[in-house]
Amino acid sequence: MNRTILITGAILGMLSVILGAYGAHGLKQLVSMELVQTFETGVKYQMYHALLLLFLGTVSVVPYKLKRAVFALTLIGVIFFSGSIYGLVTNEYTAFDFKKIALITPVGGTFLIAAWAVLLIAFLRTNKQ
Repeated sequence: MNRTILITGAILGMLSVILGAYGAHGLKQLVSMELVQTFETGVKYQMYHALLLLFLGTVSVVPYKLKRAVFALTLIGVIFFSGSIYGLVTNEYTAFDFKKIALITPVGGTFLIAAWAVLLIAFLRTNKQ
């Protein structure tokens, strides 16, 4: 499980750098500065959670069951939150109308919050040493 978490964290981190570069260089020629900033929010949250997964994959104080839950909540949250932001910002350049599923963004945010809550629970359950 740790290997999967670490690989996923590395992939999300790498993709956030790639998407950040696209947002800084290619995207700002296509959309307004406000939409570029929105895109950057998606990139930031993706990177924050890539780092969370890299941390999660290296710690031993989080039990396997909770680690699995944090991993799943984080991955789904990033896909829903950041992914929907990317889609909404580039909506006019895609065949799919992302505005139809815009409510998925706060759902993704809720998954990310839940991941942090489960991690907090794992830490609170550890024996005080």
